[in-house]
Amino acid sequence: MNTRSPSLRAVAALGLLAVIWGYNWVVMKVGLADMDALQFGAWRTLGGALSLFALMAVLRRPFRPSHLPTVALMGVLQTCGFTGLIIIALVSGGAGKTAVLTYTMPFWVMVFAWPLLGERLHGWQWPSAAATLAGLLFILDPAHLGGDLFSMTLATLAGALWALAVIVAKRLQMRAPDIDLLSMTAWQMLIGSLPLVAFALFWPARPANWSPSLIAALGFNILLANALAWLLWLYALRRLSAGTTSMVSLLTPVIGVVAAALQLGERPGANELTGMLLIGTGLVLLSLEGVRRRRQKNFSAAASGNGARA
Repeated sequence: MNTRSPSLRAVAALGLLAVIWGYNWVVMKVGLADMDALQFGAWRTLGGALSLFALMAVLRRPFRPSHLPTVALMGVLQTCGFTGLIIIALVSGGAGKTAVLTYTMPFWVMVFAWPLLGERLHGWQWPSAAATLAGLLFILDPAHLGGDLFSMTLATLAGALWALAVIVAKRLQMRAPDIDLLSMTAWQMLIGSLPLVAFALFWPARPANWSPSLIAALGFNILLANALAWLLWLYALRRLSAGTTSMVSLLTPVIGVVAAALQLGERPGANELTGMLLIGTGLVLLSLEGVRRRRQKNFSAAASGNGARA
């Protein structure tokens, strides 16, 4: 019982994280009614970075950055590019649809890992790629280009930029396996927030309406979707396998779609719903393939260890 309690708490932490990140798509959509996208993005990212540095101070983590050029590249891709694109996409696009398109990130990691990391597709990755690509085509619907094509394109590009940031982070962790993940996240968010802050200061925008809903949306993004969320993520990552974390993380876009339907009245059409289901199927297959490969790797390592002892 004692051995299972930490894992159960970690799964609960990951479930809470999925709820926070999933519902945040609705929160951001609500906040954008009272503030322009670039201004909201600047407040979210800079405030989130400062909250992470405050969390580092509480946890007594070192503030000195390491591997700064690579961390800066992550900031440009993940915080500036990814966050900027999803917030602009949410201005005219639905929260649920934007969430699903953004969470095609694992698909783009799989695509980019082939030329950048030399990792070819194996096993269930092939049907996963086919299902995800078909889902994208159903949602984007090239034969009937709708008015929210711009928003959908930005959300898809955001997922691709997120994937590139993941690959950069993966390369960095291969070179520096002991790097502090919280410090790396805080510094990349701070660096990536600076271009958004600059745009927010000099780009013409309507005056913000500092309503209770806007203040609550910014507070949710800064304190819950950043500081608390990353603490939950690091806690779960240390106690669960990567396969378990990836499977539970798939709840995030599902929660985003359900919350958008309940609170914002978003009802996906037949093509969009089909596309969402195909993308979800593709991501599940990708997670299952990751679990299978890790088990196979662990089995091979154990077998070779037993052979060496014999």
